[in-house]
Formats: sequence, C-alpha cells, structure tokens
Amino acid sequence: MRINHRLRWAAFPLAATLVIVLAGCTQAQLHGYLPGFEEGQPAVTNQTERVAGLWTTSWIVLLIVGLITWGLLIWAVVVYRRRKGQTGLPVQLRYNMPIEIFYTIVPLILVVGFFAFTVRDQIALETRFDNPDVTIQVQAKQWAWDFNYVNEDVYSAGVQAQADPNGEPGARLEDELPTLVLPVNKKVEFKLESRDVIHSFWIIDFLYKKDVIPGKTNYMSVIPERIGTYAGKCAELCGEYHSLMLFNTKVVSQADYDAYIQSLRAKGNTGQLTNDYDRHQNQPGTGAPTAQEGK
Repeated sequence: MRINHRLRWAAFPLAATLVIVLAGCTQAQLHGYLPGFEEGQPAVTNQTERVAGLWTTSWIVLLIVGLITWGLLIWAVVVYRRRKGQTGLPVQLRYNMPIEIFYTIVPLILVVGFFAFTVRDQIALETRFDNPDVTIQVQAKQWAWDFNYVNEDVYSAGVQAQADPNGEPGARLEDELPTLVLPVNKKVEFKLESRDVIHSFWIIDFLYKKDVIPGKTNYMSVIPERIGTYAGKCAELCGEYHSLMLFNTKVVSQADYDAYIQSLRAKGNTGQLTNDYDRHQNQPGTGAPTAQEGK
C-alpha cells in the first residue's frame, strides 16, 4: 500500500512535466517534424492532419514499446547479474505461460492496430470526389511535367529544372520550373499519367505521393486549404536527370486562379496535351516495325 501511495504521488509531477513539455512544442514538433506545419497557419490540405496523426501516433507507440523493452533488458541485466562469489548457473526456468502469452498477444494487438488505422486512413485518402471542382491531368515525362486543366480546356507544358548561372552550385531557376496552380478550398482531382517510364507525383507539403505508371491512370483527390507555394518533385528514380524533375505548386485564391487560366488562353495554350509520345509504341507487337519486317 505504501508503494502504491508513493507511485500515485509520483505520477502527478510526471504528468505535469509531460503537459508542460508538450505545451512548449512547436507545430512541427507536435507533428513529428513533418513539413507543412507552421504556427498559426491552417493545415496545407484537408488530409495533412490525418497523415501526420498516423505518423506521430505510430512513433509514440513504437517509442513506448522500445522504452519498455529497453527497461526490461536493463532490469534483467542489473537484477540477475552474477554476484561476487557466485558460481555455476542460476536456476533455469521454462514455460512461463503468463510471459509467453504476453509477448504473443501484445505484438498481435500492435500489428492489428497499425493495420486497422492504416486501412482507415488509406480509404479516406484514396476516396475520389463525386463532383470535383477542378480536374487536372498530370502528364509525367522524362524529366518534367505537363498539366492539363481539364475543366477549363487549357494546358501548361514544362521543362526540366535549369541551372542558375548566377547562383550557387546546385541552384535552379525557379521561374523556369513547371508550375501547377490550384484554387484554395476547392475539391481537386489529379489524373496521373506517364508518357515513358514510372514516375511518382509528390507535392512535399501535401504529405502524399502516388506513382505515375505508363498505360495506367491513377487518381489523387485533395482540397488545398492554405495559400502558398509548395515544392514538388518526382519521387521515383526515373533516369539520368531524375533529380531535375521538379515543379512548384501554387495554391491561390479563386480570382488569381481564374486570372492564371486566362493567361494560358492568352498564350494560346488551349486544348489538351496528350500522351501520344509513348516509348511503349516502339516495342514489337504495338504496330512498330520489327527487325524481321525490316528484312
């Protein structure tokens, strides 16, 4: 009883310390140092809180398991160490059913829990909008991006990142990067297609990426909720200049989005770019001449 009483009183300062420490954490720290979280700013998209929650909760659970495991190891080493003057082996124990049940059931609960929460969040992330406000077809290519604004019937073609001759080594010309413009607080659906090899569409602060596969259309649905400029890149090794397959995403007001669409029309960028150029068309069996036909 005395031990329990002491433990109860010790829990209060420990809990208070934990509350104070957590209260002093920044948004970045509370979200596991993931990008896209700033003090006093809303989440970047409608899904970033969900992704960050799964990430940080998983790490908290794993750290608790690690601390318990390390604590038990240290406790066993200290308590059951060989004392001075002891010889021989200690009493050997086998078939401790409570312990065996414990280290069988607990990992099973952890695995099932991680699986359940991952499936729950994956379903939410992968569910497409019934009526998206904006549909953008993303055409990945070595080593840049083209964007078709389907509803507005305009497009923007991009080139791979260019070195800045006046900047530091590795600096890029930001104005030359392909730019994807999105209206804030609108349902956006991306139709992801590739012209050549497998790429991966990744807007870093959106905390979600998806593969872009030749001959297959993948979909990604999101609502941008914070105005700003966010870096994007290909997250799948796709060839020699993979590191230059960069783009910027600008989340803007509806008025600025409409103005951007008008600027594309003024440039003559009307219609839709296609993925007619496809390296798979050069393979035998797809209509391309073979070596035997050439003979």
